[in-house]
Order: sequence, then C-alpha cells, then structure tokens
Amino acid sequence: MDMNQHELPGWTDDLRRELERMASEIPAQAPRIPRNLPVFIPENSYHMTASLQKAIDEASERGGGIVRIDEGNVRTGTLVLRSHVYLEVRTGARLTASDDLADFPEHIAKRRTVQDTNMGMNQSLIFAEGCTDIGIFGGGVISGQGTPDHFPGDETCNGTPGRPFLIRMIDCRNITLRDITLTQSACWMQNYLNCENLHLDHITVRNHANYNNDGIDVDGCRRVYIHDVRISSGDDALCFKGASERATEDVLVENCDFDSACNAIKIGTDTQGDFRRILIRHCHAGGLSEDPSGLKHAGSDSAVSLEMLDGGTVEDIWITGLHVSRAFSPFFVRIEDRGRVKPEDPKPGVGILRRVLIEHVRGYDCGPRGSYMIGSPLRAIEQIAFSDVLIEQYASKKYEKPEDYPEFIGVYPDAHMIDDIGDAPAYALWTRHVRGLSLRDYRVIADSEEKRPETVFEDTTFAE
Repeated sequence: MDMNQHELPGWTDDLRRELERMASEIPAQAPRIPRNLPVFIPENSYHMTASLQKAIDEASERGGGIVRIDEGNVRTGTLVLRSHVYLEVRTGARLTASDDLADFPEHIAKRRTVQDTNMGMNQSLIFAEGCTDIGIFGGGVISGQGTPDHFPGDETCNGTPGRPFLIRMIDCRNITLRDITLTQSACWMQNYLNCENLHLDHITVRNHANYNNDGIDVDGCRRVYIHDVRISSGDDALCFKGASERATEDVLVENCDFDSACNAIKIGTDTQGDFRRILIRHCHAGGLSEDPSGLKHAGSDSAVSLEMLDGGTVEDIWITGLHVSRAFSPFFVRIEDRGRVKPEDPKPGVGILRRVLIEHVRGYDCGPRGSYMIGSPLRAIEQIAFSDVLIEQYASKKYEKPEDYPEFIGVYPDAHMIDDIGDAPAYALWTRHVRGLSLRDYRVIADSEEKRPETVFEDTTFAE
C-alpha cells in the first residue's frame, strides 16, 4: 500500500461538504442563557441543599430565573433543576458537594435505558430530567469532593454505585453550560442522555479525584455544540455513548483541549444507538505529562478511539486539524460483538463502522504501542481514510508477529488490550478486517531504530 497516494475516495469530499454545512448551522442554533431573567438568592442556612432547592423551585414556579451564588463556599447535596432555571456560581464562589452519600438520593430515569439496567448510575450532584431551557454559568467552581476517602469504589466498566456524577441530565432540551469550572467528581463529571440542543462554552474540567473520572459523556444527543472547552481527566475526556438507545447526530466540537489518562476522544463502548455527522476540528487530544491522582498514569491510551460493540452504526465522522501528544496509540478502532442491551431486549447483530475521515494531524511524544484497527470476523471496518498525518513516537522494545495476536473476542476494547502481548506488530499502522482503507501522506517517525515493519495489513482491502 502506498502511504503517499494522491487521491482520496469521492465519499470524503461528500462528507466534508455535508459536515461543513452542518457546522455553519450549529452555532447559530445553539441555545443561550436569556438576559434580564429575575434573580433568586438562596437563604444562607446550615442545610443549603434545602435552601438552594427552594430557590430553584420558586424560580420555576414564577416562570423561570437565575438562582445565584454570589460568594463563599456553599455545601450541598443533590439539586434538581427545573425548566427555565439557570444556576449561576459567580467568580469567587464555590458550590461544593457534600461528602455524605446520604445527601445524594437515587433518581431512577422515567424512561428505562441500558445505563440504568447495566450500569446503575443514578446519583448526582445536579440532576435534571425532562427539562427545557436550563443551564449553569457564572465564572465560579463546582466541586464534587469525589475522592476515594469520601466515595470509595473500584475502577469498573460496569456500574459505579455509591459514586455520584457531578451533573446528570436526561431527556432535556436547550442546555447551556458556560464559563464554569468543574472539579473532583466521584465518577463521571457530566452526562447528557437523550438531550437536544446542548451547548458547552468555555468550561474547564479537572477530574482526577477517583476512578471512572470521565470529562464529558454525550449519550444519544442531537445538535451539540462544544467549543473552547479544556478538559484534564483520569478517564475518557470526551466520550460519545449510545446507552440511551437514541442517535447521537449533528455534533460540532472545535477549539478544545482533551487531556486524558485513558482515551482523549472516544466513541463507545456503549453503542446501542447510532452516531452520525460528527465534526471535531482544531483540537488537542492526548495524555497527561503527569498523573495528579496517583490512581492512573501519565500519557493516554489513545488520542482517538472508535469502538463499536453493541449494534448500531457509526458513520460520517470527520476529525481534522488535530494536535496529538503523549498518546500510547494515536488511533484505535475496533468492532466487536458484545451486544449489551436491556435484559428484556434481544441481542443485536454486530454494528457498522464506516465513512470516517481523519486528516491534518500532527503528533509528538507518542507511542510506542502505535495505532491499530481491528474489525470483527463477522463485519469489517469500512471506508476509513487518513490524510496528512505526521506522528513522532518512541520505538518499541516488545512486540510479536501479527499471527500471535488473537481476535480478542470478549476482551474489553481499549487500546491497551494488546499490552500483555506487546506493542502493535507495525509501528505506523496495523489493520485487520478492514475494507476500503485510504492512506495519503500518512507518516510515523520513530525516535530510534524501529525493528517492526512500518505497516501490517491483515484481511484489508484498499479504496480504489
């Protein structure tokens, strides 16, 4: 395969046109926090949960408003947002979660999803369900106090009972988070499930307090605009999921930094819904220079992971202008046949992953594991293209022949899943079960002599 072919297939031009049109519309359609709303100041009291909730309820009953925290450190348990209510934590103020789990009652979603039945994630500091026109802003800080001393639990790919999210919003419309810093969740920082018109604008996330410390989880949402966001997380920084069993579509992410001790940008692992028309541009994605938690490691498992496991379709994804650093695997793509669904639902067939374009990438301080893509014997990865990619990475000291790597059926799919065997058997790109691969100006430079071949292509065909 010529790594410097001059033409990409025609579908890449069609994809760019479609997503550029989407990107021209999404910012104008993004919700904003209305001006001149009435302001509600909660009464200072020992039990600030009750005082804050009273102010939220009163604002809602009067048709909407802003519940404002002007100054100081306000401690609270779960707050339930209502429609047309915005929480303002002003610069210099701090909203701090209680460290008592009893202050976080469970909120079981009215509409049953895979997240409830398989993961049991039902507690949070800020919760909203079925709301319209809600948001959080103000320049201040919201802290989850989520250390293992307060909320113990093991790292897991299933449920995390006893470790509340910071923010959980379900079946909501017109959500805005702007000019806010979110820190120290006991689990995921923020989860948006089956929401429409989501706008995240100039927010900062520092989530290194505990295990499963994701930065943003967008699950089955439509019309999403994420820009000028800075995330440093112990787990996935920006993660798209499908446990809501709804489609994630029409998403624009731009001018963001995603630093992670796991995966910086990820689709999966829950992929029960579809994912389409996602544009990520002019972002940084990669690993940490050091682990501030002592629970994980520096560096990221991947800069970009696309993991299709539970049926559904991933298609029409464009990632461009990406700056990568400190990623053990810059790119990881996987199809498997896990089929996690609600207990009463039949297992779906293996999912589809196609029409992915990744271009204009510059990376340094990466590896040595390298990038790789493994489809399923049941269904190959289709129509994936890389263009204008230059990665600097470390040479490998441990690897095996391609035939020594199994199909990894039933293995949790992350880029580190091959580590017990070795790094990828090729230093630039290893593929298996791929159809219609395109590579143009794809270059990987090792820091020292590399004994692996540049590429290994198994059961792979190339675009004509």
